[in-house]
Amino acid sequence: MNTSKIIAIVLIVAALAIAYIGINTVMANTESFNFLGMKFDVSNESGKMKGFLYIGLAVVLFGGGVYTLNKAKS
Repeated sequence: MNTSKIIAIVLIVAALAIAYIGINTVMANTESFNFLGMKFDVSNESGKMKGFLYIGLAVVLFGGGVYTLNKAKS
């Protein structure tokens, strides 16, 4: 196993971990409830943005890992 494959696997695993953190961050900062038939949204927009940035970073890392893994095979 050469170093390119190891780096690719590390990137993919890191992407999955960061995506998990990002999804949990978005879910934790999204709240709404119904009261007397009206829907109230009490979301934390900055927290949601942070979660979306984590998810975006995870997509980039996953793409880099897949690209590196495919390049290492050839």
